[in-house]
Amino acid sequence: MEYRPYAYQKAATRWVMEKSRCCLFLDMGLGKSVVTLTAIQDLIDGCEITGALVVAPKKVAETTWTQEARKWDHLSGLRVVKVSGTARQRLAAIEEEADVHVIGRDSYVWLVDALRGRMKWDMLVIDELTSFKTPGSKRFKAMRMTTPQYDRVVGLTGTPAPNGLVDLWAQLYCVDMGERLGKSVGRYRDTYFEIYRHNNIIVRCQPKPGSERIIRDKLSDICLMMQASDYLTLPGMMEHTVDVALPDAVGRRYEEFEREHVLEFNKEHEGKPVVASSVLALMNKLCQFANGAVYDEDRCVHEIHKEKLSALSELVEAADGGVLVFHQFKHDAWRIKEHLKGLRVESYEGARQLEEWNAGRIDVLLAHPASTAFGLNMQQGGHTIVWFGTGWNLELYQQANARLHRQGQTKPVMVYRLIVPGTVDALAAAAVDRKGRVQDALLDGLSRLMGKHG
Repeated sequence: MEYRPYAYQKAATRWVMEKSRCCLFLDMGLGKSVVTLTAIQDLIDGCEITGALVVAPKKVAETTWTQEARKWDHLSGLRVVKVSGTARQRLAAIEEEADVHVIGRDSYVWLVDALRGRMKWDMLVIDELTSFKTPGSKRFKAMRMTTPQYDRVVGLTGTPAPNGLVDLWAQLYCVDMGERLGKSVGRYRDTYFEIYRHNNIIVRCQPKPGSERIIRDKLSDICLMMQASDYLTLPGMMEHTVDVALPDAVGRRYEEFEREHVLEFNKEHEGKPVVASSVLALMNKLCQFANGAVYDEDRCVHEIHKEKLSALSELVEAADGGVLVFHQFKHDAWRIKEHLKGLRVESYEGARQLEEWNAGRIDVLLAHPASTAFGLNMQQGGHTIVWFGTGWNLELYQQANARLHRQGQTKPVMVYRLIVPGTVDALAAAAVDRKGRVQDALLDGLSRLMGKHG
């Protein structure tokens, strides 16, 4: 296919070529991959680099970058090799002659160890830079150790600060080694934020007056930010909340289930610090009930009701084209497949399902938002999204919706959220609507439940 770049894509390509270390904060659907590959091709042709390493979310590493290289005529000579499989297969792929090697972000720590910290590429592309926003993570530490070895570094994301500007420090360090925001995350927080703690755990960092402007000014020379609404005319996206009422008897069971688990949680954590992971475990248990089934201690599934399954059936029946369904738990997918017998229902696992979906050969594609949230082009397969369970993560919610609401979509995208009123289901949806941090949302939800059953 002939590549006819928009003006903004030409500008973004020049940005990458002219700056040895930079970020492209391009909104979802603006074509970050083809922009970056075009820059890589031009840099190789100009003998400015010999090869590039792309670090991306696993599913994106397996499909998007190789597909983009094959898709465009001007990239037909670019040799792109996926680094995946067993350790032996990954080592063989690294040794394979290529212009671009692509590896999953979770394998980067392995790669650094395998090469003993001596990276062989002179350009690094970090796709979905937000994956490296946690300073204490192993992947960030591996990136921090190796970043100085690359002559060129490009960070890509559409949502650089989904949970607030405090997330920027680690991401920018991966690119400029602390030149702009400092060498220490602690000093960064102390300089620009008011810190709020709960049981000695940081739960909120609020920018000090004027800090946002200062931070953005510091990053302006290396960060190019573009929003889709400024450059593309996309069909609209409409979000609908579908209230799913439980039968009275089931509703009473939920109330008792919620009360028992909240009181048990309160008893177990009395006088102890409350951490987000334990709150999430409680919330997930309650959300499972709202979805219609729960795991017991032995991971056996016990179905409680089919109300959401019935609501989903009605939406699928009325849909014009394929329906992309996001779920939170494995038993959601099992039950949906069982309930929608007679339709072509598949769970997203990789390239085959993506190809089948975009070809219109799948009626209902099931996916966990974390597996499809970043970088995948799914807009050809349909324009209807159903959230069987919304979850608490704003970034995943926005990114997942953008799998269909992106450049190339020809119809308005309809997003339906199945919500059981009066349950944790509704608290999670409200948290996403408030656009807050996941940890804040969980603690706020816990406070509401404590107040309800205290």
